[in-house]
Amino acid sequence: MGKLSIVATSIGNLEDITLRALRILKECNVIYCEDTRVTSKLLARYEIQKPLFRLDVVTEREKTPEVINRLERGEKVVYVSDAGTPGGLSDPGSYLVAHVRKELPEVKIEAIPGASPLTAAISIGGVLMNEFLFRGFLPHKKGRQTALKEIASSERPVVLFESPHRILKLLAELEKLIPEAHVVIARELTKIHEEIVTGTAREVAASLQERDAVRGEFVVLVEPTRE
Repeated sequence: MGKLSIVATSIGNLEDITLRALRILKECNVIYCEDTRVTSKLLARYEIQKPLFRLDVVTEREKTPEVINRLERGEKVVYVSDAGTPGGLSDPGSYLVAHVRKELPEVKIEAIPGASPLTAAISIGGVLMNEFLFRGFLPHKKGRQTALKEIASSERPVVLFESPHRILKLLAELEKLIPEAHVVIARELTKIHEEIVTGTAREVAASLQERDAVRGEFVVLVEPTRE
């Protein structure tokens, strides 16, 4: 039987990747990835040449039997998402792992840990995070108001992800529901323009707009009540 390696990749800076991850990428037979264009840049940086196949949220069910067949033939298969760790925090991979475990329980599935936008933001956010509520990306429409009310009433800090297209909308919603809440925005983590912006939702939104900094990916930390 083969081996399935779930490999965490860079979340921004290509140097985020671990030495172990690079070794696994070099030793494998094949790499499945969320987007071949994104993964190709990482492989080119470290001069790794391997067969590369797309397996994203749309094709995961279709491609999983193909991965299972490779594992049955004894191949070493790697799966990576575009950034961070597959199978969690809004990345594909959970379906693949679940079905490999079901169909081939004897196959070794190993985690190759690495950079995470969640822990990176927490580490420099300045918010006490002994415990917190993680919401991922909020629903765009149905269920959004319910989720926002849960954030507003939470006794724990809340962490969520947001895109540049909706960050100002989110801040406006937070301003309306919890205007005094302490908000931390971590933008473009580990990239050249990485920054942390803190304040109330109104203050953070004003800072982003004044500097035309509504770009990149955002991790948002919200303290509804601050000691």
